[in-house]
Amino acid sequence: MFFKRSKKNENRILQGREILELKTPEHIAIIMDGNGRWAKQRNMPRVAGHRSGVESVRRTVSECGKRGVKALTLFAFSSENWRRPEKEVSLLMELFISVLKSEAKKLHKNNVRLRVVGDTSAFSDKLQQRIKDATELTKDNTGLVLNIAANYGGRWDVMNAMKKIVAKVQNGEISLDDVNEDLMYENLSFPDLPEPDLFIRTGGESRISNFLLWHLAYTELYFTDELWPDFDENSLEKAIISFSSRQRRFGKTGDQLESEAGA
Repeated sequence: MFFKRSKKNENRILQGREILELKTPEHIAIIMDGNGRWAKQRNMPRVAGHRSGVESVRRTVSECGKRGVKALTLFAFSSENWRRPEKEVSLLMELFISVLKSEAKKLHKNNVRLRVVGDTSAFSDKLQQRIKDATELTKDNTGLVLNIAANYGGRWDVMNAMKKIVAKVQNGEISLDDVNEDLMYENLSFPDLPEPDLFIRTGGESRISNFLLWHLAYTELYFTDELWPDFDENSLEKAIISFSSRQRRFGKTGDQLESEAGA
């Protein structure tokens, strides 16, 4: 199998002997795995891998913006990552603060709206203030929505939504009969965005690791052995090509979808 850009249409590729129309996902979610192993392979400290991973974030954000992706959600720090060595966690927090300071104005200049999802109350006052400043600066931007999942876990998200709903029932704001999937989604993180169309995980692992558990029910999953610092524009293109080649049925049969498309 091979692919190349069609000369007639930048959104079409030749895959095998067939022309494949590239479909731009509205929402892409990524687990950025492999920073530590990337550094280890080069006899460098793990934090060097995390710093190199920031460059991959910049490339991916830029490329998603060029492609017209509406939302990009990046798993930056899970609720389980606190179990890592204290020194590494401390360095990650310092890096997070530094990146927010250096990148917020660039994101704003490029019309990117930054949001941080997760339980940020566990972070230092300094980091919480950086998050507040960066999100406030970009809140009115109308381009790509960049969600950074920090101290986030899919189970935490579901439990948090459930607590909100139970409180509304107890307060008489809604009845038990009002509780449905739509209400659940409204109380999860980023309810104003569509569920991810494409999930990407780098680093060679094939699991979702407590990331967006509710949101990923019908998301197309893509796993790659590439370590996150090596992930670039071509890597993203390969993931989108894979996504474009799939038939998203959402419970229907392929025949039904073909019939509806021809109607």
